[in-house]
Amino acid sequence: MTKLSRAAISRGLKAQKGWKLSKNALVRQLEFRSFPDVVTFVTRLAFEAEAADHHPDLHISYTSVTVSWSTHSEGGVTAKDFVGATQTDIVARRIGVVRSRA
Repeated sequence: MTKLSRAAISRGLKAQKGWKLSKNALVRQLEFRSFPDVVTFVTRLAFEAEAADHHPDLHISYTSVTVSWSTHSEGGVTAKDFVGATQTDIVARRIGVVRSRA
């Protein structure tokens, strides 16, 4: 997997609404109704990530979680990270995301 150029990342972010580029990673903060909803989201995303053999960095803070996708072996964002971001959005909608911020 090859690291994407800034231009390719910008094009991808236009299609991947709600995400931003921060420190060589795609980042989004999601807020849920409750801590158990956050844990459910993280657990389901973990199984999806494990199946894809590509894992995000996650930071949990009570009812919110910040998800960061980056391909560490490439030193930045690759196409796999956009796939991970899409999967993140799908799982978040299933759990019932209340609000999200890039």
